[in-house]
Amino acid sequence: MKTVIAGAGAVGTHLARMLSTENINVILVDANEERLSKVNTDLDIMTLCIEPTSIEGLNNAGVSSADLFIAVTPDESENITCAMLAKQMGAKRTVARVDNYEYMKPENTKIFESMGISSLIYPELLAAKEISDACKYSWARQIWEFGEHGDLVLLSVKLHDEYFNQQSFDDDGGDDENDLNILIGHTLREIGMRNGHRFHVVAIKRNGETIHPNGDIKLMAHDLVFIMTTRDNIPFISEVSGKKGYPSVKHAVIIGGGKLSVRADWALSNNIDLKIVEPNQERCEKLGSLLKSRTMVINGEGHDMDLLNDEGFNYLDAFIALSENDEENILACVAARRRGVRKTIAQVENLDYLDMAESLDVGTIINKKVIAASHIYQMLLKSSVNNVKMLTVAEADVAEFVVNKGSRVTRERVMELGLPRGVNIGGMFRDGKGQLVSGNTQLQEGDKVVVFCIAGTLKRLDKFFR
Repeated sequence: MKTVIAGAGAVGTHLARMLSTENINVILVDANEERLSKVNTDLDIMTLCIEPTSIEGLNNAGVSSADLFIAVTPDESENITCAMLAKQMGAKRTVARVDNYEYMKPENTKIFESMGISSLIYPELLAAKEISDACKYSWARQIWEFGEHGDLVLLSVKLHDEYFNQQSFDDDGGDDENDLNILIGHTLREIGMRNGHRFHVVAIKRNGETIHPNGDIKLMAHDLVFIMTTRDNIPFISEVSGKKGYPSVKHAVIIGGGKLSVRADWALSNNIDLKIVEPNQERCEKLGSLLKSRTMVINGEGHDMDLLNDEGFNYLDAFIALSENDEENILACVAARRRGVRKTIAQVENLDYLDMAESLDVGTIINKKVIAASHIYQMLLKSSVNNVKMLTVAEADVAEFVVNKGSRVTRERVMELGLPRGVNIGGMFRDGKGQLVSGNTQLQEGDKVVVFCIAGTLKRLDKFFR
């Protein structure tokens, strides 16, 4: 498979790095030779210093034989133009990064398809949705909903030992001292037997490593646990993970007034009292015309504790750090958590900082590069894939596959399929109804299956669904 990427910025470089490890022929083009030279020192890929809108340059990059052309330069118009050219020159599919919300409206999809653009991507819009979803359940690190009505849910929860003193759970919801009363220190087999199989633990992040779980693994304090469940069982998950007392988000502050903050403002519920702190006075004045009327803009520094106290810091339910400085975002969230804010969200664009941010218990981590890569990656899979999400801190992917007639997964029960190690089929939709999947489940044509995959296994899984 051959992929041409236009734009050697943060998103393009991340995509090139990721795809080059998948044995994909990657060609990265950019008009800035300095950016390309930095890539050449890190990656073993072909690079070309050309203008992405140059027909001669695109010919030299071989777009006529490209399976996928990805335009992710900082210039929206340039991305649209070179994607159109690439399609006319023979590229099979094209993706263009945009910054215009109007272009993303469903009613405009056919306009861009007629122009030869297979898909548009707006990283800030995708990231804003993840921020909004994370604020729906303040006790969960991240939450991903599947299906039209979110009937299946994948969420990640950090287990803290201080919350596991005398808590208990059983099938009828009552307290019983003889019941298994904690998650920490018990095996997944024990937990599964006692909770009525209301959820599946599909992965565990522990000491910087993502673990593919089995029934004998014990959950430990400080584990980041990835759980697949149904919507009606979400309250039960919050209880057994020690998060029942977490407040809903009603008061929140965003640090930084950039593009992502604007999109987050529009994505967050109108029921949230929101303030945005931005140090640049000119930007503050511009924000007034971009934000919802209920949002207050404050001119100041996000690390100014006196300012935050004056603005009601002690009443915050969520602290969202979206400045352009990763270090400031991380430290600000650490400080907020120490002051008692339960829900903290940090934008961390430097991939080298992700494990550090997780180890510091920063909270929910947003990385636009990873989010954008998730959207594009599904176009490289040959089977029917509706959705792919690359999890920011887990080195794992979640994909929603459609089961085709006669595909390999329909021939045996899930436990007999011989799926690659690191793969968990957590749930599925059948006849529009979301349900969990067990080892005895027999998949059928038309099922939509949600699969958790440790990084590097998704492409190997593709053949099971074709």
